[in-house]
Amino acid sequence: HKANFTMAANIRNDRVSPRIEDRVLQNYRSDVDDYTVDEAIERIGFGRFQIKLYLVIGISWIADSMELMILSILAPELLCKWRLTTVEEAWISSLVFIGMTLSSPLWGYFCDRYGRRLGLFLIAFSTFYFGVLSAFSPSYYWIILLRGLVGFGIGGTPMSVGYCSEFLPLKWRGRCLSGFSVYWSVGSCLAPSLALLVIPLGEEWWRCFLCLASIPSVIFAIVTFWLPESPRFDLLCGRRERANSTLKRIAKDNNTAMPLGTLGFTPETKRAKVSDLFSQEYRKTTALLLFIWMTVCSSYYGMVILTSELFQVQTSDTRCLTEFSFGNQKALSCYSECHFLNTRDYVDILWTSIAEFPGVFLTVVFIDLVGRKLINAVELCIFGVFILLLLVCSGRTVTVVLLFCARGIAMGAFMATYTYTPEVYPTTVRSLALGLCAGAGRLAAVIIAFIAQVALQQSIYLTVGIYAGAAFLAAAATLCLPLETKGKHMIEKREESNKNT
Repeated sequence: HKANFTMAANIRNDRVSPRIEDRVLQNYRSDVDDYTVDEAIERIGFGRFQIKLYLVIGISWIADSMELMILSILAPELLCKWRLTTVEEAWISSLVFIGMTLSSPLWGYFCDRYGRRLGLFLIAFSTFYFGVLSAFSPSYYWIILLRGLVGFGIGGTPMSVGYCSEFLPLKWRGRCLSGFSVYWSVGSCLAPSLALLVIPLGEEWWRCFLCLASIPSVIFAIVTFWLPESPRFDLLCGRRERANSTLKRIAKDNNTAMPLGTLGFTPETKRAKVSDLFSQEYRKTTALLLFIWMTVCSSYYGMVILTSELFQVQTSDTRCLTEFSFGNQKALSCYSECHFLNTRDYVDILWTSIAEFPGVFLTVVFIDLVGRKLINAVELCIFGVFILLLLVCSGRTVTVVLLFCARGIAMGAFMATYTYTPEVYPTTVRSLALGLCAGAGRLAAVIIAFIAQVALQQSIYLTVGIYAGAAFLAAAATLCLPLETKGKHMIEKREESNKNT
C-alpha cells in the first residue's frame, strides 16, 4: 500500500494526466477500503458454488410444484370416491391456498429475523410431514385440514428465491431466478406422470400417490444442512466474521480470489416490519406488486385447476365448451354422473404441464433484454388473449392447445414477477416483502379455486371473463411500477433505495 501511495503522490507532483491519476488513486482506494457484499459477490463471480446452490434450491421448487399439481388430480378423484359436492371439492384446493396465504408473511418474517437457512429447513420438513400425514386421512374433514397444513408449509417456498438471489452476481441474477421455473415445470410434469402410474392401480392408491409426491420435500430438508447462511443477513446481524467466512467458502468453490481489503461492517439494528413496505419510498411499489401477485398466482393456479375441470366435461372433439350446460353436470351434487380422470385426461394434463418449458425459455431469453416490467406485461396480455379464445367454438384438441399456450405464458409471467420482487426491496425486508406478496397471491388463489370449480358450473363466460380481465389490468399495473431492476445491484439497506430510484 505504501508503494501505491508513493506512486499516487508522484503523479500529483509530476502533473500527469488526470485520468491516469484517478485510475491509480482508485486502485489504491480499492486495496485499502472496505468492500461490500455486492462487490465481493461480483468479484468472486458465478461458478461451481452457484451451480450447486441452483441444483439444491431447485429441489424445493419441484416439491412445491408437485404438491400444488396434486390439487388438479386429488380433488376430482375424491369428488367421486367420497361423493362430494362441488363446493366441498373446491374447499380441498382452497384450504391449501388459505394455508399458504397465512404462512407466507410469517415465513418471510421468520427468515428475516432468524435466518434464511433455518427457515428453509422448517418449510421443507413441515411440507413433508403433513404431506405424508394427509395420505392417511380417514375422512373429508381430515383431508382438508392436513392439506391446509401442507399449504402452510409450501407457503414459504418463495423464500428460497430471495435466498438464492443474495448469492448471484448481477449479470446472472435475472436469468437464474427466472430459470427456477424449469424445476417447477419438472414437478408439474412429474405429478400427473406419477398419478398415471399409481392411482389406477386400486381404490386407495391415491394415498400412495400423496406419499410419493412428498419425497422431494424431505430430500430438500436434508440438503439444507449444506446451505450456508446468507452473508448479507449475517452482516446485517453484526456477524461480520461469519459473513466473511461464507464469502471465502464461495471463492474457494469457484476457484477465485476474494477482494482486497476488509468486509464492510454496517449492522442493521432495526428489524423488518410490515409498515416498512408501506413507507413513502415503497408504498406504490408494494400496492402494485400485491395486485400483480394476486393476478399471476390466480392465473397460473387457476389454469392448473381449470384444466382438469374442463377435461371432465369435454370428453370428445365433437362439442364446444360453450355448448355444455355445466350446471347440470355436477352442481346438483349427483355423484353418479362423476367422470373419473382417465388415461387421456392424465396425458392431456401432462401436455399442458409441458407447456411451461417454452414459457420459461421465452422469459429467460427476454428478461435481461427488455427488462422485467415489459416482459411481464406482454406475457399477461398474451395470456388474456388465449383465455378469451376458449370461448370460440372448438373441440377437445383445440382446447388442449389453448390451455397449453395459456399455461406456458402464465408460467412465464409468474417467474418474471418472482424475479422482480426480491430485486426491488432491500435485504432488511426482502423475505418479508416476498412473503407478503406471495401470501396475497395465494389469497387470490383461494378465490380462483371457487371460480374454477364452482362458478364454472354456472357460466364459462363469467369464468373466462374474470381470468382475462384481471390479466389485462395486471399488465397495466406492471408498467406503472416505479423502478425497473434490470442491470441494478441488490439493495442492502433502506437508504440505498432512494439512490436507485
